[in-house]
Amino acid sequence: MADVNRGNRPLSPHLTIYRPQLTSMTSIFVRLTGNALLVAMLMIVWWFVAAAAGPDAFATADGFVRSWFGDLVLFLSTWAIWYHMFGGIRHLIWDQGYMLGVKKSETAGLIMIIVSVLMTIFTVVAV
Repeated sequence: MADVNRGNRPLSPHLTIYRPQLTSMTSIFVRLTGNALLVAMLMIVWWFVAAAAGPDAFATADGFVRSWFGDLVLFLSTWAIWYHMFGGIRHLIWDQGYMLGVKKSETAGLIMIIVSVLMTIFTVVAV
């Protein structure tokens, strides 16, 4: 096996010198919201299964879903759905070769954040 000196290689980009960009952070949050929506979906499925299982099981699940924590999860899930959807649209636009410049990508990220918050507020107020 070759004698390779692994101790002198640079560690770039290292966390001490790397500044996350808006586009990377919004992309990471698209992935995080997708995973968080899976957890919220499991809570809703549990509520449906409990409804089918009987009144005692439903009372337990319904109490949890209607608690402050359940309300918080459902509210944040509403935002996550909108954010994840707009992130997917942004990635589809990128896949077509549009808005790939730094300024346009950052503008799209800001628009995605603002519109997802506005749509969440509109959804919660309208329902």
